[in-house]
Amino acid sequence: MMQEPQSVQNFCGLRIGETMNDKTRRLCITTEYSILDAIKVLDETHERIILIVEEDRLLGVLTDSDVRKSILRGQDMAAKVLEIMTTNPICVTPGTADSAMEIMEQHGIDAVPVIDGNRRVVDLIFRYETPSGRKKSGAGLNAPVVIMAGGKGTRLFPYTQVLPKPLIPIGNTTILEQVIDSFAEEGCRDFYLSINYKKNLIKAYFQDMEPSYQVTYLEEERFLGTAGSLYLAKDKIRESFFVSNCDILLDINYADVMKFHKEKGNVITMITSLKNYTIPYGVVNIDGSGQVESLSEKPEMNFLVNTGVYVLEPEVLDMIPRERFMHITELIQICMDQGKKVGVYPVTEKAWEDMGELAGMEEMLRNRVTE
Repeated sequence: MMQEPQSVQNFCGLRIGETMNDKTRRLCITTEYSILDAIKVLDETHERIILIVEEDRLLGVLTDSDVRKSILRGQDMAAKVLEIMTTNPICVTPGTADSAMEIMEQHGIDAVPVIDGNRRVVDLIFRYETPSGRKKSGAGLNAPVVIMAGGKGTRLFPYTQVLPKPLIPIGNTTILEQVIDSFAEEGCRDFYLSINYKKNLIKAYFQDMEPSYQVTYLEEERFLGTAGSLYLAKDKIRESFFVSNCDILLDINYADVMKFHKEKGNVITMITSLKNYTIPYGVVNIDGSGQVESLSEKPEMNFLVNTGVYVLEPEVLDMIPRERFMHITELIQICMDQGKKVGVYPVTEKAWEDMGELAGMEEMLRNRVTE
């Protein structure tokens, strides 16, 4: 009997006739799941794809891209997942799994299910996995990044009375380095730090380092706000660039964000997070005459929340007055008033970590200890 290619067994650990492994099973849901429940599974598993199955047979897949498109369409999050799933995904069989990486590269997808002749799921192969199981970092993005690192960090008092917020340690590194590294892993090399509060400490810290990236300082003489300080970058940045608060970590592909931004023709793209809130009470809805119309027990509400990370076109820098305090929300409103395109790139709730408040920072510290 002809054996499978050795590369299949080494890379995937698969043999024809095997049943689904535990790693893949945790990424499976049924068609009874709502879109919101499916999003929660995406968040819990920290992967960007889940499989929709019936008795282990593959019916479709749901990716973070599918979710993003449904949010932008205004889809009801209570609808069944089958309304937005991809029903004819690209798949491989155990006998052809050695070509999975080539297929994913060819079609520009990040994962491919492995199914047998009866469409039963056996495994799920990820594009950025190496044989050792570690993910490769991207290197195709080289966009400038402006990081707002000049605020007083009042939400983190009393820590920030001693250290500026960007230098507060999270595990073995600082908040600011965590943010920089998330962009540098995808190829970004030019970082502009807007600094003011305790700025000499920040400059001294980086002076003692030998980073693999370039750091340029945008020094505010007084607090100018999240947009006002961008005026200082006016003659320095001449291409599409990212702006990020210094305390925000996003588990996303920034190259995809930049591609989305350019395809939409936006002057500003806001990265937003889908936040789900459960009202902890029964809600009473009344009609115009004050009579009870309906009752809702602990209803859930969904909102798109601004994460504090953006993509901007250099032309918007011309809209920022010199030495005037301006929040980026004001700049966004000016663009909208002028009829320029301002879009959103939605991500799931757990793809966003806010280190700028004590609860978020302490949660990150706990996660770093357990990793």
